[in-house]
Amino acid sequence: MKIEKITKIRHSLAHLLAMAVLLKYPETKLAIGPAIDNGFYYDFEFPDGVSPSTDDLKDLQKTMRKLAGKGLTFDEKEITAKEAREMFASQPYKLELISEFVKEGEKLTTYTSGDFTDLCKGGHTESTKEIDPKAFKLTHIAGAYWKGDEKNKMLTRIYGLAFETPKELEEYIAMQEEAKKRDHRKLGKELDLFTFSDVVGKGLPLWTERGATIRRVLERFIVDEEIRRGYKHVITPDIASIELYKKSGHYPYYKDSMYAPIIIDDEEFMLRPMSCPHHYELYLRKPHSYRELPIRYAEIAKLYRYEQSGELSGLIRARAFSLADSHIICTGEKQAKEEIAGALDLIEFAANKFGLSMGKDYWYRLSLGDISDDKKYFKDDNAWKGAENILRDVLKERGADFIEAKKEAAFYGPKIDIQMRNVNGKEDTAFTVQYDFVGAKRFILSYVNNKNKESECVVIHRSSIGAIERIVAFLIEHYAGAFPVWLSPIQVKIIPIADVHNKYAEEIFSKLLNSDIRAEIDLSNETFGKKIREAKIQKTPYFLVIGDEEVSSKTVTVESRDDGKVGAMTVDEFIANIQKETK
Repeated sequence: MKIEKITKIRHSLAHLLAMAVLLKYPETKLAIGPAIDNGFYYDFEFPDGVSPSTDDLKDLQKTMRKLAGKGLTFDEKEITAKEAREMFASQPYKLELISEFVKEGEKLTTYTSGDFTDLCKGGHTESTKEIDPKAFKLTHIAGAYWKGDEKNKMLTRIYGLAFETPKELEEYIAMQEEAKKRDHRKLGKELDLFTFSDVVGKGLPLWTERGATIRRVLERFIVDEEIRRGYKHVITPDIASIELYKKSGHYPYYKDSMYAPIIIDDEEFMLRPMSCPHHYELYLRKPHSYRELPIRYAEIAKLYRYEQSGELSGLIRARAFSLADSHIICTGEKQAKEEIAGALDLIEFAANKFGLSMGKDYWYRLSLGDISDDKKYFKDDNAWKGAENILRDVLKERGADFIEAKKEAAFYGPKIDIQMRNVNGKEDTAFTVQYDFVGAKRFILSYVNNKNKESECVVIHRSSIGAIERIVAFLIEHYAGAFPVWLSPIQVKIIPIADVHNKYAEEIFSKLLNSDIRAEIDLSNETFGKKIREAKIQKTPYFLVIGDEEVSSKTVTVESRDDGKVGAMTVDEFIANIQKETK
């Protein structure tokens, strides 16, 4: 596999970082140091009493630049496990890696630069002269559990950015500054949309009235659209017997991300991490004919998953979330293909309404299994191949660009994931369509076919707009908090210039509310200028100024967040305009 030049530069810089750290703190224990998107990092266990600061980063960066200027090479050597253990006898994390590599039958290789040798699989520059000393920068320090497991020791991770040229580095840093302004966690606080409380619990968002409004608009939008497309919206409980998840097969695969069982009357219950088995039980309440299928059960399902503390990230990765979920029960592969295509049509429709462009804001990933891994994936080689081909065919038939990714499937079948990248560059799955050849077998989901015989169903799992929390996070960042009128928690702010104008302002406020327009009125004692500034800070789409002229003429002066001063008009004219824009 060919490794790109920039990846080699970033990997080489991880080695230079380790060298610089050991020169400054010789007793440091080394963990791992890979190249990553936009840069590199290295994990360290520093000696007791040593806690690197921002000033240390400057010193380490200076040392790295000096080392790069020496034109060091990375000399490869293949060694035995015995030699490796002797070489890294004082490095416990390297010893653990050696044992793992040997167990997996991998070759052990080291790379030496000057006096520094690291256990490594390769992928470096020929010489450090290929690294532009002004095209990389150490950026920050973070905590990181060894192997990402919070049961392991917390290490110190030092991050760096790296590019081929200084110009690329400068452009990326400027882009990151803009990203910080758009970060949904920052804007969510500034716009008072949601908050978190350690007393309530990590990863459990609390929605304010403004944030709850955005949620409500999204939920109404997608529920109404799904009903128009033939979905049956249902409601099922947030808790279920653990036996349900054992029956579905989810328990052994997902138990580490489930909340611990709750014991009630000597029976174990769980907060649900998924809603599929609930919908299967709904289907089983009565027999079904082929004439009824497909049946599309849908629900805004409240789900709970135990995400590790280090993985939590605002609304993008939370422990409580609501999924725009659906399970489509079909007669067979032909109907399944049609339903998969229909689900993708719905997803693209919703994405278009959000102002998202395929290829730019989101893209398709065909997430495949690994038939050799029967611990992670249900064992049925033929079913895997058939299901993967069906999803691949659907994507090809609609002319969609997509990438394929192994080992990203669900345990019960492959899926089409709609991927998005947040402002910090991290890729996440926003929506998904999954082919399930396991659920129908475990729950004996069947129908009476046209020959009056029992036939096994096929199940399609689908999330139209994904988790409400995650899509809100993406939309906050996409719009930089300046939501379109239809989605804005407050669409109009009414601002009387003085107390004498309050009565007329309140009449307008009442009329807007009765016209289903989300409005606020500012009757505070603040100056007029401060009221205007506050409306702009809150990114309100429209604000109506009420003064003597407006009171006497029974009009309003309209100002727009996006277009500036619009001018005077009657209240009825303004209501008609905003209703049209919202629709």
